[in-house]
Amino acid sequence: MDLRKLKKLIDLVQESGISELEVTEGEERVRIAKYAGTAHTAASVLPASAPVPAPAAAAAPAPVPVQEAPGHVVKSPMVGTFYRSAAPGEKPFVELGQVVESGQTLCIIEAMKLMNEIESDASGTLKAILVENGQPVEFGQPLFVIE
Repeated sequence: MDLRKLKKLIDLVQESGISELEVTEGEERVRIAKYAGTAHTAASVLPASAPVPAPAAAAAPAPVPVQEAPGHVVKSPMVGTFYRSAAPGEKPFVELGQVVESGQTLCIIEAMKLMNEIESDASGTLKAILVENGQPVEFGQPLFVIE
């Protein structure tokens, strides 16, 4: 399923009053559920024949506390795995204290075997990196603080 479609479905769940949405397209099935008490959504893409597991209360991701740092917060535009560099062992795209420009690549988020470069939407100095390399991230989760 196209990542743009997936993002639109996640946006639809967040903006509407619904708590769960399931869409089947060919042999792919997407189920998006909004857990009570958090602004995070979880999306899973499964083959149409696979059973959809019920979410366990303990499996819900804990909200990531955003430090009270002044500045612009760059958030994840999708669910996936956060990587600071293009490949293991390579130099990270950005380091703390580095001056970044709008449009500069900050990280990569791997979603459904696709590597998506995440670019800065503001210029300034990188004050905080809020996610560890290789950690899963949620849609809308804060990644960086730029001052």
